[in-house]
Amino acid sequence: MKTLATLTGTMAPATALAAANATTGNDGLFVWIFLGFFALIVVGQLIPAVMLIIGMFKGITAKTEAKTEVR
Repeated sequence: MKTLATLTGTMAPATALAAANATTGNDGLFVWIFLGFFALIVVGQLIPAVMLIIGMFKGITAKTEAKTEVR
């Protein structure tokens, strides 16, 4: 257990220092194409989900008429 605590205590500052030296702003064309494709997938999944939720609420709030049987 002490070894795990020592290893965690050693690795946590190392990852923080590595993140401090990261460069930003070098997003190329392919990164934007990937993000756009990801956005299309998300929107494509949201449209049917919203339609399903709207249909469910319509079904819940719809007034039901009493059926009359003719004998």
